[in-house]
Amino acid sequence: MTARAAVIPKLGYRSASTLFLLVAAAAVVVADLSITALDPWQEIRRLLAGLVQPDVMSIESMSVVWTVAFAVLGVSLGATMGFMFALIFARLRSIRLLCAFLRSIHELFWALLLIQVSGLGPTTGILAIAIPYSGIFAKVFAEMIEEADLSAERVLPTGTSIVSRFAFARIPELAPQFWTYTLYRLECGMRSTLVLGFIGLPTIGFHLDSFFKQGNYAQAAALLFSFYLLIGSRRLWARPATVPLLIIASLLVLPDAIGGGSTLANLTRFVTHEIVPTPLRGADLLSIATWASLAAWLSPIVTDQVVPGAIQTLVLSQIALAAMAIIALVLFPFICRRFAGRVGQPLGRIALVVVRSTPEYMLVYVLLQLLGPSMLPAIVALSLHNGAIVGYLMGRHADTLSYRADAPKGLNLYAYETVPRLYGQFLAYVLYRWEIILRESAIFGILGILTLGYYVDAAIAEIRLDVALVLIIATALLSMTVDALSRWLRRRLRIDTMPTRLSEAPSETRLGQPAGAEQIA
Repeated sequence: MTARAAVIPKLGYRSASTLFLLVAAAAVVVADLSITALDPWQEIRRLLAGLVQPDVMSIESMSVVWTVAFAVLGVSLGATMGFMFALIFARLRSIRLLCAFLRSIHELFWALLLIQVSGLGPTTGILAIAIPYSGIFAKVFAEMIEEADLSAERVLPTGTSIVSRFAFARIPELAPQFWTYTLYRLECGMRSTLVLGFIGLPTIGFHLDSFFKQGNYAQAAALLFSFYLLIGSRRLWARPATVPLLIIASLLVLPDAIGGGSTLANLTRFVTHEIVPTPLRGADLLSIATWASLAAWLSPIVTDQVVPGAIQTLVLSQIALAAMAIIALVLFPFICRRFAGRVGQPLGRIALVVVRSTPEYMLVYVLLQLLGPSMLPAIVALSLHNGAIVGYLMGRHADTLSYRADAPKGLNLYAYETVPRLYGQFLAYVLYRWEIILRESAIFGILGILTLGYYVDAAIAEIRLDVALVLIIATALLSMTVDALSRWLRRRLRIDTMPTRLSEAPSETRLGQPAGAEQIA
C-alpha cells in the first residue's frame, strides 16, 4: 500500500477572498466598534456647516509653504537615497532587509524618534519623510531597473564599463519612469507632511489640530481645501523642469527649529544611552546576570504591550482590509465611462480623488471627535481612503476593457463581464494595500486607539525611549511579516506580475482621453 503524498490545497481567487472575509468577520466579533459620543449628529452638522462656509482668510500661508517644502526636500532626499540602494538592491540581501525595515516604520514613528535628536524643526520633518521613502524608492527603482529593456546595452562597444553602460543604456529609458514615480510620491509626501503637523511640526496639520480641537470647522475647512488644491494642481507646478527650483526655494523658506539644543550632543546621548535597554546601561555585557536582567525587563514589555498591541493592530487592519475591498468594488463603476457616462465619470473621479487625498490619520482624528474613541473611526477612515484608491485604479483599468457588441448592460455587465475580468488585478491591489493598512493601523494608537502606536506614544511620553524602540521594532517586524505573506499570496495566486501602484495604472492617453484630464489625479 503506497503512502499518499500530502498535497497543499490549491489557492484560488474565491478561496483567498473567502478566507480574508472569514478572518475579518472573526475580527469584528472582538473589535471595539462602539459609538461613545453623546451627540455625534450635532457635531457632524457643525462640521458640514464649516465645510459649506470655509474661512479662507484664516489660512496660515506659511504652513502651506512649509508643507510643500518638507515634502519636496523629504521626497528628493528619499529618492536619491533610494536610487543608490536600488543599484545594489538585487545583489545584497542585507540591503533588501534594510530597505524593508526602513519602509516598515511609519513616518510618524520616525518623527517621534527624531524629535528627541533635532527637536521640532525642518530636520525632523525632512528625515521623517526621507528615511521610510528611501526604502520604498529602493524597492520600486530596483524593480524598474530589473524590468528595463537591455537591447540598448547590446550595441555598446566591448569593454564598456558598468558605469558607462548604466549611464548610456539604462538611464535614458529609466529616467521617465523614475520621474513619474517620484512626482507621484510627492503627493504621498505632502499627505505625510500634513500628518506630521499633528505632533507639532509647523505644517498644515498643526493648525488643523488646533482648529478641530477648538471646533473652528470653517477655518479647518479652508485649510483642507487649500491642501486639496495643492494635490489637484501638483502636475502643474511639480514637473521635471521645476523640481530643481522647488528644491532651492524649499531650502530658502525652511523654518527655524524649536528646542532640541545641540544636535550632535542629542544624537550621542540618544544612541549611547536613551535607546539602550535600561539593564544594559553601564552593565557588564559579559555577565550572565546582565542578560538575565534584560530578559526580565523585556518579558513584561512583550506580554503586556507587544502582544496585545499586535493583536489589536491585526484586528483593526483585517476589518479595514475587507471593508476597503467591498468599498472599492462598489465605487469603481462611478469613474468608469461605461457605467457612469461622460457626465458622471468626471464627477465620480473628483470625489474619489478628494477622498484618497485626505490622509487617513487626519480623517481618523476628525471621526474620533464625532464618534468617540473606538476602532470604528479608524476602520471607516482606512476603508474609505484605501477603497477610494483601489476603486480609482480599478475604474481606470475597467476603461481599458473592450466588450463584445452584444455585451449585457447594467448590473449584468458589472457582475458577469467586468468584475470577473478585473478580479485578479483587484486582488493584486488589495494584497498590496494590506501592509500599508497595517502600518497605518499601528500609528492610530497615537490618537488613543489600542494598537501598537498607543504603547509607543505612552513610552515616549514617559521618556522611556528604550521601550519605545522595542515597540517600534515589533511594529516593523509585524509589517514586514505581512508584506512577505502578501508577496507569497500574490505568487500563489499568480498575480505577482500585475501592477500594484497608482503610477502604474493605465494613463489617460492610453484610455483615449486628453492628457490634461489626469491633472486632477
